Amino acid sequence: MSCELSVNVDHVATLRQARGGAEPDPARASVLALEAGAAGITVHLREDRRHIQDHDLRRIRALRSGVLNLEMALTAEMVDIALDVRPERVTLVPEKREELTTEGGLDLKRHFDHVKRAASRFEAAGIELSLFLDPDEDTVARARESGATIVEIHTGAYANATATGALEWELARIERAAGLLRDSGVDPHAGHGLNVSNVGALLGRFPFTELSIGHHIVSRAVEVGMTDAVREMLVAIRAAT
Repeated sequence: MSCELSVNVDHVATLRQARGGAEPDPARASVLALEAGAAGITVHLREDRRHIQDHDLRRIRALRSGVLNLEMALTAEMVDIALDVRPERVTLVPEKREELTTEGGLDLKRHFDHVKRAASRFEAAGIELSLFLDPDEDTVARARESGATIVEIHTGAYANATATGALEWELARIERAAGLLRDSGVDPHAGHGLNVSNVGALLGRFPFTELSIGHHIVSRAVEVGMTDAVREMLVAIRAAT
């Protein structure tokens, strides 16, 4: 089974917002990523609009190419935006104003009822629901019941691990969580902190159908361009699968 790539273009907008103006353009970066072979684009429209702006989301939606995955907090404002823009997929993530990037998975136990109510609204609009969850067995066990059809497993702890024992422990956690999801009928995806050096071991432990990768690709694009950065990542993914 092949593994597809969704390119997160948030940090193209981060670079633009550092100075203001119109460049670099997340929509143009999205076009280049899709033309290079990405299956979709991921954007996180944060409540504080620190990088992606509403007009970016709408311009990327207007491309009508690939799968648009909108990462968002579970707030009334964001639900209304999603129902208006209608991406192919919504991924619910936790959000803290002081964090540099998303630091962990959604607390599904705490927000279960709220997620379930939102899930019915997304389903009625034809939007697939994904949850960004830590590889915790008790948490992922409730994903299907909440109405999600996809779970993106948070791989940050794996990406940050350096000792051999810690790497193995994190891979085992991810493998168990992904297996539980698959067995319950939820499609396991993965993302956060992934790069050309660590995707191989991850995919060697579980055949994920999609990875969401942003920071590494955008960082590499500064050196070689978005097209080559995406192609390099696809080569690494295909070598592992």
